[in-house]
Amino acid sequence: MITAIVDLGSNTIRLCVYDCNEGVAKMIFERKTMAGLVNFIEDKKLSNKGIHRACDILIEYKDVLNNFQSDNIDVHVFATASLRNIKNTEEVLESIKDLTGFEVDLISGKDEALLDFMGATRLFRYENGVLVDIGGGSTEIVVFKNREVVSANSFPVGSLNMYVKHVNKIIPKEKEREAIRKDVSDNLKALDLKQETIRTICGVGGTIRAAGKLNNGVYNLPSTNIDVDLKHVREILDSVQNSKKSTLKPLLQNVPDRIHTIIPGLIILDTIAEYFGSQNIVISRYGVREGYLYERVMKK
Repeated sequence: MITAIVDLGSNTIRLCVYDCNEGVAKMIFERKTMAGLVNFIEDKKLSNKGIHRACDILIEYKDVLNNFQSDNIDVHVFATASLRNIKNTEEVLESIKDLTGFEVDLISGKDEALLDFMGATRLFRYENGVLVDIGGGSTEIVVFKNREVVSANSFPVGSLNMYVKHVNKIIPKEKEREAIRKDVSDNLKALDLKQETIRTICGVGGTIRAAGKLNNGVYNLPSTNIDVDLKHVREILDSVQNSKKSTLKPLLQNVPDRIHTIIPGLIILDTIAEYFGSQNIVISRYGVREGYLYERVMKK
């Protein structure tokens, strides 16, 4: 059975196609488009331009799927903070259905966090830890012990909306960094999470995968490395303080498509790591899409 999952996010929209057999899914195709839907939000509503931006990408993905040698592809589209944190959600969902034919499954922040956990822990073998998924418009945090969820939370702070809200140029200045950290800290306090030491972060999602790619490039580590020392994150933040070409070179060489969001994303990550006293990140290539696939599609 060929199954396609489309993740309609605040920063990126992704199409992942899987070959599903006997309870096991193997990815056979993936495409990512930088959509930047947060940039189209006006008065907490997604503008018509933003709606058409999302629909154009979905129509493009539909054309891609038509090229697969399969008579029947099971397609599922879901949205996260991109559509749940706006005032005109229902209008946008109806427009997407009218223009593309896709019915979008809008998942809550808590469900996103749980699906992140269910997807990531298929590969993540630690018994205890904290899962962190930093998206463009929200961040999910799941604390787990003995591979059981202790708490699952989401808050509306992401790499792209922090850039849009606080950063004037490409690289945030010190006051802008402090403002991002304050937003993260205030949201963590509001969640009333138990402030305990959790050494290892299970990192999922595009921002943390980009952080891993940047880490490997800067420190000459193999591209297959999935372990990031949080000291490296802080060293990178300290080294990238302005928008000069020489400063931006590591970003342009390793994560050019996230040139404006990677530093806000690293600030969010570092602030969460400080909260839990974490020392390292282990990156899982599975996350919310795989959780959605296994829990909401394949189980049915």
